[in-house]
Amino acid sequence: MLPPRQQPRSGGLQTSLSLVTSDPVLSPDGQEPRSNSDNIRQSPTESASSRETWPAADAVMAKKMENGKADIDCPEQSVIRRVSSADKISLRDVAREQVDVISEKMHRLPDEYLDELKNGLRVILEGNGGSQHREEFLTLQRLVQSRTDLTAKTLIRAHRVQLEILVAINTGIQAFLHPNISLSQTSLIEVFVYKRCRNIACQNQLPAEDCSCEICTNRNGFCNLCMCVICNKFDFEVNTCRWIGCDLCSHWTHTDCAIREGQICMGPSIKTGGGPTEMLFRCRACNRTSELLGWVKDVFQHCAPAWEREPLMRELDFVSRIFRGSEDPRGRKLFWKCEDLIDKMKGGLVESTACRAILMFFQEIEVDSPKSLENGEGGRLIAPQDACNRIAEVVHEAIRKMEMVAEEKMRMFKKSRLSLEACDRELEDKAREVTDLKMERQKKKLQVEELERIVRLKQAEADMFQLKANEAKREAERLQRISLAKTDKSEEEYANSYLKLRLSEAEAEKQYLFEKIKLQESSSRASQGSGGVTLHRC
Repeated sequence: MLPPRQQPRSGGLQTSLSLVTSDPVLSPDGQEPRSNSDNIRQSPTESASSRETWPAADAVMAKKMENGKADIDCPEQSVIRRVSSADKISLRDVAREQVDVISEKMHRLPDEYLDELKNGLRVILEGNGGSQHREEFLTLQRLVQSRTDLTAKTLIRAHRVQLEILVAINTGIQAFLHPNISLSQTSLIEVFVYKRCRNIACQNQLPAEDCSCEICTNRNGFCNLCMCVICNKFDFEVNTCRWIGCDLCSHWTHTDCAIREGQICMGPSIKTGGGPTEMLFRCRACNRTSELLGWVKDVFQHCAPAWEREPLMRELDFVSRIFRGSEDPRGRKLFWKCEDLIDKMKGGLVESTACRAILMFFQEIEVDSPKSLENGEGGRLIAPQDACNRIAEVVHEAIRKMEMVAEEKMRMFKKSRLSLEACDRELEDKAREVTDLKMERQKKKLQVEELERIVRLKQAEADMFQLKANEAKREAERLQRISLAKTDKSEEEYANSYLKLRLSEAEAEKQYLFEKIKLQESSSRASQGSGGVTLHRC
């Protein structure tokens, strides 16, 4: 079977997950929560779980972690102060208290408080707090798994956040707490009671495909579509030698787990039923064997052309470790070939060349296999006609393989020639583009020079106008001073003229008054003279 298994659903998650098995029997390490750093540090033969790539907690929890406040009973202290102490709950309360009691309290609590409670559990599942977080998680998981009242009927009455926390504690998967992931209440309950796969991207009903084998029947939460038969963990690695599928029962096993548990070993050839031994994989689910060399060849022929450098080196390392203990000639040659290609790639060998080399090696092994089988028949004498027929078959097969290789070489040559022509055309296009860019650059340079000349001309005009403006300003100031002087002189002359006129008027009035007085005096004298004459006559 080829390694591509059930692909993630289009609406599901496109990332890798790691989890802690929820079955105590299958978790000899005490069900420790896996963190990113823990998985990276583990050697390939110690862990078959993939790296967890879920986003970290939000900024509030990140700040809380930096301050060292990772204790499980602390989150409610940093939440809204209006929550009374009687209504506050902790993760341990959720794990041990009755469903109805916690559900009623959660309905009275604000959403901010519940989000903070979930973030606290996410921090614990990330495992950045070391042994303290692991011990707290194990305590919470023991509390949940020891309860007998958590059934499908009772969990229907649970609060949504309460159910997410219980499922996350029971499975050890923090993805159930992620804000962007929303499963139905029914799905969460089925995951908790092991009726649905805990892999969020799988979500198949259990047992998957109604499998009735002992493992699918007796192992809680096991899904044969996405989980390893040995470690009970899942990931989304496809098109890889990381997973080995059984040819008969279609159950899957991590290559690392199979090597560690001795499920990969030498055994009698499946094709011949006896004779020379070869590397075989023994499935733990059905206890039957599958041939490995042909499986590896199929994987590389179907998937290797699409691998990049790092994946190709990783796959070669997987194959090298699979056939490290091989005793048959073909397995030993494959082991040496993988080791040689890994060393060459570390020295700078291009991945396309290494891919062609390993594919060519598989073709050579396939051509040599009839000869090996013929030489391995214990030295039995065969009829000359049979020998000639076998030789003819081998020759025809070799010719066919050589023709296939020649066709592949011709196809690669044509492809390379087309690529070269395309590169030449692209080079010509780039040359034309460079010429156009140079012309455009020259044009822009001339435009810039013209603009600079205009700027200098305008600057000279501005300076000239500024000079004229300064001269006009000075002339205006001179004329203003002259105008002020003339104005002062005019005012002074006007004042003098006015005073002279007033003086003339005063003199005229004085003369007039003087004449009037004289007239009055003469009139009074005349009247006095006439009065004396009258008296004298009398």
